[in-house]
Amino acid sequence: MAKQDRAIRTRQTILSAAANVFEKHGYQAATIAEILSEAQVTKGALYFHFQSKEELAQGVLGEQEQRLGVPERACKTQELVDVIMLHAYRLQTDPMVRAGVRLSLDQQAHDLDRSGPFLNWGEVLKRLLDQAQAQGELLPHVVPRETSDVLVGCFAGVQAMSQALSKYQDLAERVCSLLRHLLPNVVIASVLTAVDISRTRGVAVFTELSEVLDEEAGIPVG
Repeated sequence: MAKQDRAIRTRQTILSAAANVFEKHGYQAATIAEILSEAQVTKGALYFHFQSKEELAQGVLGEQEQRLGVPERACKTQELVDVIMLHAYRLQTDPMVRAGVRLSLDQQAHDLDRSGPFLNWGEVLKRLLDQAQAQGELLPHVVPRETSDVLVGCFAGVQAMSQALSKYQDLAERVCSLLRHLLPNVVIASVLTAVDISRTRGVAVFTELSEVLDEEAGIPVG
């Protein structure tokens, strides 16, 4: 078990190092040598877990799937907002998430399949929209697949703009503006009035999620 735990830690160390290098230089300019230097592991250790730079990049992209969950809500529109706002907060605070987003938008990464994060994001949001629709939260004309694609595409544009203009410092405000513009065309007004779309929602959900995970791990909270 100790050997397995050590292998898991080593893999995470390598992924974190790769994320830092990819975020700093992009996919094309990143090198295995720099990732090795950042991770402070042997070449053998790296190649035990990842056979190529492409596999490293896919590993970083795959980490996004582990960071999209939020506590379940009775109101699925609120849960949808929470997923989006939490992702915005993590873009500001988590190098792994920033690296994954940079890779997914990197048009110079010609040999890298960048579709995974977009498809996964779309499925997560579509599932929540389907549930919201089943509960009568959405306007009659809404097609969940179309709406999820619009949300994913708009978020990608807003975060790219925020990164270029303020290094993500204004991302929460920009995402709130996006949701305030889009959701009235998707969600019934009486439902939307009870949904929290404030700029601090991301950090509030992150704190709540951290406490839930600590409780599950048996770590005292407070």
